[in-house]
Amino acid sequence: MYFDEEIDRLYKRMSRSFMNLDEIFDEANNSGYIQSYGPFYYGYTMTAGPDGMPVVKEYGNVKPELLPTSDIREPLVDTLVDEKEKVLTLVAEMPGVEKKDVKVVVEDKTVCIDAEHGKKKYHAQVPIKQKVNKDSAKASYTNGILELKFKLEEPEKPKGKTVEVQ
Repeated sequence: MYFDEEIDRLYKRMSRSFMNLDEIFDEANNSGYIQSYGPFYYGYTMTAGPDGMPVVKEYGNVKPELLPTSDIREPLVDTLVDEKEKVLTLVAEMPGVEKKDVKVVVEDKTVCIDAEHGKKKYHAQVPIKQKVNKDSAKASYTNGILELKFKLEEPEKPKGKTVEVQ
């Protein structure tokens, strides 16, 4: 019951966003903005979280309420956790750039992905919720897809001292 209500709520929210987006594009097209800049894209991804509840994420270089102010695109990034293999995988879609154009920086609990080739520019800051071994990071880029893998670290056991009660 709750799952159906949540899906209905998300569907209505996404539908409203797409209706507003059409109006924004019409206004921008009439003003000549789209002819001189673009392309624009916006969307949602929906996956099931570890608890079975839907997880909806927005992506794109334009929000429904705003026209873009930058020529830098935010790539679609998926985060996959394999608990059995103890591996965290980030997959980013960045077509139109080459392997030498991609720069990945891991800082604390954030992965910064940048790429630039000609007019194609991408930037994303991806938060990492799991504890990973930064030194285990391995990246590959093939056919517009960046795949970054980390080994998961074991969670730290709480440190403390047992006090004998007398």
